[in-house]
Amino acid sequence: MSIPRSVVAGVGSYLPARVVTNDDLAKFVDTSDEWIVERSGIRQRHFAADGELTSDMALKAAEAALVHAQMDAQDIDLIVMAPTTPDNTFPASATTVQAALGIHHGAAFDIQAVCSGFVYAVSIADNFLKAGQFKNALVIGAETFSRLLDFEDRTTCVLFGDGAGAIVLSASEGEGGVADRGVLTAHLHSDGRHKEKLYVDGGPSSTQSVGHVRMIGRDVFRHAVVNIADVINEALEATGLTIADINWFVPHQANKRILDGTAKRIGLPEEKVVMTVGEHGNTSAASVPLALDKAVKDGRIKRGDLVLLEAMGGGFTWGSALIRW
Repeated sequence: MSIPRSVVAGVGSYLPARVVTNDDLAKFVDTSDEWIVERSGIRQRHFAADGELTSDMALKAAEAALVHAQMDAQDIDLIVMAPTTPDNTFPASATTVQAALGIHHGAAFDIQAVCSGFVYAVSIADNFLKAGQFKNALVIGAETFSRLLDFEDRTTCVLFGDGAGAIVLSASEGEGGVADRGVLTAHLHSDGRHKEKLYVDGGPSSTQSVGHVRMIGRDVFRHAVVNIADVINEALEATGLTIADINWFVPHQANKRILDGTAKRIGLPEEKVVMTVGEHGNTSAASVPLALDKAVKDGRIKRGDLVLLEAMGGGFTWGSALIRW
């Protein structure tokens, strides 16, 4: 018996041209390259140019994903975008991308789950495709996170950067087993009791301003390692697979210490972890597709590989998706 699956047809990414190294930050922030690398593994990040919007970067990543998929924009009938930093309060930045691609049909909308946004968006698009409502989806994570930073707070401003990543998901048919290509399982969670541990102190309804990122780093670290390990095990239990079956682990690129701690907790060898945080910092919802694109384009992720995605963000929100490439 065949069952519907959502297969990854293409992947793309974009990083702004402006590179900001740790030494660059140290010129106006009380920090150093050694201090940042020791605590996060981050060596540089990219900041959007003046006037460069989240939707601009999302569009470039989407176009790259379409080229990789060898598809025309008119084949897309669903866009699910996950920006923490949309162009405007409304309309959804996804509709701006839709218009720029010349798409006048289907649906386009934003979702908000902060750093977990891309994993949430994958799950949402997967469910729409499996239900038969749409055929081809663009799933995008894009952020201009630099515009939320307080450069007097060295505990947060050194961690984040800007960028975008996208995948094309296409409806397909599978046999119902773990050998099928596509999204095999996805698991999403949230717990709003932890809002004050990672949040932005502004918004249209509360302060009528954008605000800045605020974080209690030690609490985020502790919850991240535990929650991520749990949701990974949930995906494995749902499919009957083991950690040994995973070819590649593509986590949210938040902090090298979190990634190392998670890999150790679940018993995953370091060589199976795709780690790009040192190159672009924490790009929130963009980080997972940025890492995916790099690992696909450099030949690590190949057709048939079992790829495990995970992320955790403010809220707290967290989730995983297990995909046969």
